[in-house]
Amino acid sequence: MPLLLLLAIFVLVPATELYLLIEVGSEIGALSTIWLVILTALVGGWMVRHQGLAVMFRVREQLDRGEPPAIEMMEGVLLLLIGVLLLLPGFITDTLGFLLLIPPLRRWLILNWLKRRGNMTAVNVDMQSSKQEHYIIEGEYRRDDTHRQ
Repeated sequence: MPLLLLLAIFVLVPATELYLLIEVGSEIGALSTIWLVILTALVGGWMVRHQGLAVMFRVREQLDRGEPPAIEMMEGVLLLLIGVLLLLPGFITDTLGFLLLIPPLRRWLILNWLKRRGNMTAVNVDMQSSKQEHYIIEGEYRRDDTHRQ
């Protein structure tokens, strides 16, 4: 099965992309097609950057609350893959990349993938216990032993 997947990724997808680029180029012109491919790469790159920063802030918030940011980390990895899809020239990869930029769809795909693999279990992780238990307060003090007598 992995051999068929590799064949599809490295042969069928580029051949289909090339065919589609030739067909679109024959309808709207070669220069317009090139500009369209460049425009989708620029807009897609900007959107991936924007959503990547949002995911990074959510990771930071969850870490501050003491929660493990597992789903957000997976979203970050998926956003990296989306960025690659959007930078590749072609309309099929761009369409797939733009679809995966929809946050609810992306989260749904991640959760379904985790459920299928059997990796979704409820775990109570207490990251607060690993933090320092005592506090250091800086200041000046004066010892007054007159009250002890």
